[in-house]
Amino acid sequence: MTGRELDAAGITDPRLRAAYTRCRLLNARHGRTYFLATRLLPADRRPAVHALYGFARWADDIVDDTGAGATPAERAAALTRLDRLLRRALTGGGGADEPVVLALADTADRYAIDAAHFTDFMAAMRADLTVTDYASYADLRAYMHGSAAVIGLQMLPVLGTVTARALAAPHAAALGVAFQLTNFLRDVGEDLDRGRVYLPADLLAAHGVHRDLLLWSRRTGRHDPRITAALRTAEDLTRGVYREAEPGLAMLDPVARPCIRTAYLLYRHILDAIADGGYAVLHRRAVVSRRRRAAVAADGLARVLSARRAARRAATPAPVPCRGDTLDAKEPR
Repeated sequence: MTGRELDAAGITDPRLRAAYTRCRLLNARHGRTYFLATRLLPADRRPAVHALYGFARWADDIVDDTGAGATPAERAAALTRLDRLLRRALTGGGGADEPVVLALADTADRYAIDAAHFTDFMAAMRADLTVTDYASYADLRAYMHGSAAVIGLQMLPVLGTVTARALAAPHAAALGVAFQLTNFLRDVGEDLDRGRVYLPADLLAAHGVHRDLLLWSRRTGRHDPRITAALRTAEDLTRGVYREAEPGLAMLDPVARPCIRTAYLLYRHILDAIADGGYAVLHRRAVVSRRRRAAVAADGLARVLSARRAARRAATPAPVPCRGDTLDAKEPR
């Protein structure tokens, strides 16, 4: 299947094919929900999405490489090296020895993706090396511009739109933020283990929650109604961002729309799983059941097939009638 996608995208260079294949593996291994949705895209657009995801995942792994014993200085050095490689590759300087950077630079060139989106992303990754919490939602949203909103903006040229791209851009950015807020809520416990709290401090404080209380709950496995109330508020906030994003779905190219709609639904179902599980995210990871995932994917596939049939009909010119087939209104029937 990988070869067919690369052929459809016109990617023939062996080094590039290997680079895109590496990105696809990263997506399949680490982004199951996202990868499932990506399967609904036209084959020629999937490699670009894999490249964007693969690069973001690789940078994120550098920042989170605490389990392997990497020191903060070592992680900062690795991120600096990646940033240097990226800048050189995006400006046509070559030297992209890393496959993920090679694929990303090729995607950015093919789809004319604004390099500023990658600059902003790298700045957010660097913030993760030193910033461990956010005082307010406004502070968190500023961080998420680089860590999440720009991902939606990077994707937009690949997906295509039926409106001016500038009209769809705010909704695409909001969808990236909604996905990340969902991940923050799902991964509260894991992030706490890394020393980070992404839920805004003022939101937590409004319910009497602070870092020490979260650590106590994580360590003991015990629940606290104040934490549950704070997490419910965070869920409500996240659903509000999904509402910001929703109008953008209809602005996408119809053949790409089912992919993003599927991702939209699957990530919202993560919120459902969190609520159904009693907001126990400090103690266990909320997951969407296979049955629900399969149902959403099946609906997405049906929408893909319908969109592709419509696209084929629109691309097929209407037959020109022969002169003998034309009825002259002046002649008797």
